[in-house]
Amino acid sequence: MKKAEIKYSSDMPGRMYSFFTGYSDNGAPSFSKFARSIGVTLEQVQKFRRKKEFDRAWRECNEIRRDYLIDCALTKRHDPSFTKFLLSAEYGEEADDASDGELTFRLEVSD
Repeated sequence: MKKAEIKYSSDMPGRMYSFFTGYSDNGAPSFSKFARSIGVTLEQVQKFRRKKEFDRAWRECNEIRRDYLIDCALTKRHDPSFTKFLLSAEYGEEADDASDGELTFRLEVSD
């Protein structure tokens, strides 16, 4: 099923931001759910990231989603272990429960 191609409009970043901040359905807000809510595919929404303002809103919405997941894990509305897995996979960190507690810290200073 091919979705209709919609054109980018200047209100699209605000619509996405409002979707993420006002999300109240089950689960967590996502870019896929936003795409479906406006009647397009995720791939079409990802193409809008070429626009500077939309890309900025995308990054902010990603942080809103991250905070939402963390809050749900802390209040045990979602499984904390699964939330850790999701966030670790997203941010490229290993989710290893058998770690030895070692913490690696890296600081780069440029001139």
